[in-house]
Formats: sequence, C-alpha cells, structure tokens
Amino acid sequence: MNRRTFLKTAGAVSALSGVAGCLGSDDNTDSNANVVLAEPDRPFESSDVPYPAWGEQIPDATVPTPEQSQSVSLRAVSEPALLTFFYSHCQTVCPVLIATQRNVQAHAQNNGYGDAVSFFPVTFDPSRDTADRLQTYAQEMNINAESDNWRFLRPASTERAKTVVYEQFGVAFQRTEPEDMDMYMFTHTPLTLLVNADGFVERAYRSKSPNEDQIISDLQRVRTA
Repeated sequence: MNRRTFLKTAGAVSALSGVAGCLGSDDNTDSNANVVLAEPDRPFESSDVPYPAWGEQIPDATVPTPEQSQSVSLRAVSEPALLTFFYSHCQTVCPVLIATQRNVQAHAQNNGYGDAVSFFPVTFDPSRDTADRLQTYAQEMNINAESDNWRFLRPASTERAKTVVYEQFGVAFQRTEPEDMDMYMFTHTPLTLLVNADGFVERAYRSKSPNEDQIISDLQRVRTA
C-alpha cells in the first residue's frame, strides 16, 4: 500500500479517527532491535500506514518554537518523547489530546522523572496559533508550558505545516470552507506518538481519547529499559 494514499480523503480521516491504537504488553525481544516494546497486535504492517509507526524512525524534521527563536530537531531529542498534532481553536478532539499530554507531564513531574521525557505538541494552524495565542491556550488548558520538558512547536507557515505534519508525519488535516471564514476549523487525524531516545516509534496511539494510564505504563518501560 502506498503510504501517502492512505489518508487522501476525508472518509479515510474519519475512519482512522475512530480507531483506537492497538497495544502490545510484552517487552521486545529480538523482533526489532531499535525499540523496547513488542510489536502491537494489529491487522497491518508499519509500512502500510502514512504515519511513522512501531519500529520506524520519525522524520528528520526541525520545527520552530512559537517565538521562532529556537527550533527542535525531533529526531535528535535525547530522551523519550510524546508528540501529538493539534490546533488550539479545536473544540472536540484536540483538547483531549493535549489534556492527555498534560496529565502524563503532571505524572512525570510528580513522580520524579520530569527531566526524563519531553512533550512536543505540533500545531498545523500557525496562522492563528501565534506565541501569544499558545501562551493563552496553555493557561486555558492548565498546562505547565514553562517547564523544560514541554515545547509547543509551530511550523513557520501554512505551507510548512503541510510539509511537516502531513507530508512527513502523515497526519491528515483539512480546513473547513469557506476559506475566508473567521473561525474555520479542521478535520484531522488524531495521533499521539511515543518515541524513544533514538527517535524510533514505540507506540502510535491512533485514538481521539488516548489511554493515559497505558501511555504512562509504556513510557515507564521505554525510559527504564
């Protein structure tokens, strides 16, 4: 299957958005030396889907922070990380995805491993998700965005967002019409990635409501391996 045709239509977006991530429970043995967690039980191979999945390295993407004063090279991050893709004006899926990351961050900080994991929510709406807007959004969502382990990432332009989020990470998003509508929304794929310190995907949670307890458990096994 061609990875880039998997999410070409809005129907495919809808189909994927309702599919929960399939999770494995055993540590990896020798099936893939690049990851800790065993291959999840699923009806497809990692190469069949458009996003980086179990055992695959994430794209070599560098994305600026909202202030554009620094950038993060995602493949070069030296600790396990959680990535998700969102826009701050979303009223449905994105608040849940961001709240899940916030809750995992709180668990990390409250349990002494806050410096052993990073959180990277990547916006695909840079036109509205300015530095000021994301600061306000962090307050609205009760996020500790001042922590060293949390970085909102904001592609420099709408075209760059398409390149990074859709073309490189395989996360489909489609703006609602008409183009000049003040409060446009997006149809988009929900995806949260657990990436190890070498930049390989341990889990791709394809759910509108990821199970944060499962993420915390998976993260613990990855970071203590």
